[in-house]
Amino acid sequence: MDSTSLFADYARWQRFQRQDQLHREHNAAVRKLAESGAMASRVAEGYRSMAEKGAAESACYRTLFLRQRSHEASLACEGWLFVRRVLSEGGITRVRGTLLESFTLEDGSLTPGDKPALKVTLDIYDEILVKRTMKMGCRIDRQDDDRDIHFITFLDSVRGDLRQHM
Repeated sequence: MDSTSLFADYARWQRFQRQDQLHREHNAAVRKLAESGAMASRVAEGYRSMAEKGAAESACYRTLFLRQRSHEASLACEGWLFVRRVLSEGGITRVRGTLLESFTLEDGSLTPGDKPALKVTLDIYDEILVKRTMKMGCRIDRQDDDRDIHFITFLDSVRGDLRQHM
């Protein structure tokens, strides 16, 4: 085996390792959100705070989400979300923002500017969680592309240096 193919295999292995890590992290965050019993109104307040900090400091927040494939399982993706505004209209809360993807399985790790930023609209809504018991929870899905679902945005993971790529 030549060194070129060996390094290519190693890079592919690293990409799959990162995919697995993001998948586990996303599942844990979704489970933690469900266990906390957070409702859409409380989560919307978090996004409003992100919008305020984004306007004042160009803050972008680390976001994990699932991208559904046509005939395959959903895969976790990672990005940085700049929240422009949060709108509440008739019981629906929408988040308008810009997403800069930083990892997908197809592309691997992306540096800012590798791919153009995406304008996104997220819907925040309450859902009924039924497993062993029935309880209320919250979910955030992309409204303008139904392949991207279950967004989890971390308030404690923020960057202020990505505005030029948005």
